[in-house]
Amino acid sequence: MDRDDIFSELREAIQGKEFASIAEAQAFADNFMREQNSTPLSEFHGLSPEQMHRLLAFPFDSPGLVSFMSPLETQPEAPVATLFRLLATVIGDQGLKATATGNLPRSFCREAALRFWGEEAYREHTRFCGINKETDFFDMHVTRLIAKLAGLVHKYHGRFTLTREGRKLLDGPGMAEIYPRLLRAYVTRFNWAYRDRRQEVPFIQHAFLFTLYLLAIYGDEWKPHVFYEDAFLRAFPKVLAQVEPHPFSTPERTVRLCYTWRTLLNFAGFYGLADVEPVGEDGYDRQYRVRKRPLLAGIVRFHVEVK
Repeated sequence: MDRDDIFSELREAIQGKEFASIAEAQAFADNFMREQNSTPLSEFHGLSPEQMHRLLAFPFDSPGLVSFMSPLETQPEAPVATLFRLLATVIGDQGLKATATGNLPRSFCREAALRFWGEEAYREHTRFCGINKETDFFDMHVTRLIAKLAGLVHKYHGRFTLTREGRKLLDGPGMAEIYPRLLRAYVTRFNWAYRDRRQEVPFIQHAFLFTLYLLAIYGDEWKPHVFYEDAFLRAFPKVLAQVEPHPFSTPERTVRLCYTWRTLLNFAGFYGLADVEPVGEDGYDRQYRVRKRPLLAGIVRFHVEVK
């Protein structure tokens, strides 16, 4: 429900009522608005407009609604965690020499990709184009950028090194505390559109916590990825207005593609919060099924009673 709908309902509620003063009328309107803002909405899946506002505007500062765990109770298993461990291990105490262009060396990227993918998947990924530079192993490239944004890795005198904080965390709680920092950097500082080069649509990233909320309440069973696309668009239909016209795609199609790639595959999947598995043949309209993983409850706890 948008602002125009709320004011329309307020006008209907006021019709036929008589107020002794302007103050009495204002008090009625204020109470009406409080009730509207605190009433759970079906399109928000049990959240009220006020709670949704907190989810969107203050995701890390709404303890009455949601809590992020740090450190985690167990060491996380997720692609981003595996890649960071590979990077931190090769950096070690001596650092890792950067290339002339300031990137990770080719030899490391090849070795890391082989370990990360395994031999069979490595051959498949490099069948048409080998790994000749950092961006050819894009997941590692993204991990390196996130680690820098999180204040864990930096480049000093032409070498990649762990920051003092990064070394302290790695030698102490390890990924149990590093992972939450990588996640926060990814949702607050990294531009999600960089990974797929489609239109920006920044609200998709802005609403990351709503998707985690959906996964928390519906993710026990496999669901098609369009379930989450539909829920996102029903909650935020005005996001379509953020999309620039394109001769080969409708705004809805663009938002659906960007949402699935950015939120489900490149966020929930990359961070080990959900399993996102392809279904059927590969192609432009690739289908996926989605189910939450235990790590979701390990990193984020929602304090919401869904009615």
